[in-house]
Amino acid sequence: MHFTGRTWRPPYEASSFILQATSGCTYRNCSFCSLYKDEPFRMSPMEEFEEDLAELKHYQPNARRVFLTGANPFAMSYENLKLRALTVRDYLIKCQTIAMFASIRDIKNKEVWQLKKLRAMGINGLTIGTESGDDETLTLARKGYTSQDILEQCRKLDEAGIEYYFVYMTGLSGRGGEYRNAVNSAKLFSQLNPYFISVDSLTLFPETELYQRYQEGTFLPSTEKDRLRELQIFISTLQLRIHLFADSKSNFYPTTAYLPKKREKILGELQHVIDTVDEKDMEAYRAGLRSLG
Repeated sequence: MHFTGRTWRPPYEASSFILQATSGCTYRNCSFCSLYKDEPFRMSPMEEFEEDLAELKHYQPNARRVFLTGANPFAMSYENLKLRALTVRDYLIKCQTIAMFASIRDIKNKEVWQLKKLRAMGINGLTIGTESGDDETLTLARKGYTSQDILEQCRKLDEAGIEYYFVYMTGLSGRGGEYRNAVNSAKLFSQLNPYFISVDSLTLFPETELYQRYQEGTFLPSTEKDRLRELQIFISTLQLRIHLFADSKSNFYPTTAYLPKKREKILGELQHVIDTVDEKDMEAYRAGLRSLG
């Protein structure tokens, strides 16, 4: 298999078969991320792509879901995505879905009719690292789009019938911005139809802009308990029937819930942690993290 650079997939894609279509990131400007800092974006040549598909077919001819690697393979043009999707179907006749990471920026240059065509070819299951739905936080994170962009582009996905998943990041607004970020993000997400929401918590890593700002004293990180309070506010404000997964290792207290049915239960659990765990113990946990997760 032609895997190059950093190969990463979300925890919920653990059962999917991994196939490299791209490597690196088209953007590399998010202020909190260094995952693809020194890795330019590259599309795998079709020859490599087909060789990998042939190998996958040899070992897993009945593969039903494929996850394309890279920070945002959905950045590829409609024609390129169409070619890849049809090629997957040539080799893996039982494959039902082709999932991948996507950015809001990647949806802008695709018309609804094109999205519908891609959905019909099996492309379904876009993990979108929105991180926030609050404009001030999006600017701080240097995401390259606004809350209105999220609304407009994801409504196109809704119209096309493409399933998508949001990532929300507590602590990203910095100290003092948690309430605003949680409320505005929850209100925005509630106007859309994400299949589920995954929650991470900001961890500052060297070689990121936010880490440098922290060193300079121009970015003040949220306390660990304020992150949990932010998550409580986000959950309280969210008006969706949805599964929420806050169980990655970046979360001090990993938890999941189906909302609104388990809303009060998860809010109580989070409050118990806030009331009983020392802030220094939470900080020690954060300091021990060595990767995003």
